[in-house]
Amino acid sequence: MEIKNVIDALNQLEEDTSVPKNIKQRISEITSDMKSDKDLSLKVNKSLSELDDIANDINLPTFVRTQIWGIASMLEKLNNSS
Repeated sequence: MEIKNVIDALNQLEEDTSVPKNIKQRISEITSDMKSDKDLSLKVNKSLSELDDIANDINLPTFVRTQIWGIASMLEKLNNSS
């Protein structure tokens, strides 16, 4: 599992027209963090926390929540392999 796959999945969500603007903004911030030179485990843990917050938003469409859980799962695999 590579960081590139996570970034690609985040980009797909960000480009989805049915995702609310406030969520797209937060996803964009997560994507920027993932591209940074910070320690991998720091990036992953911060991103997981952010995604958890987003997934708990009651206004989030169900299919977007499912995609976010999928990205979180990818991040957890990344964290476990490092």
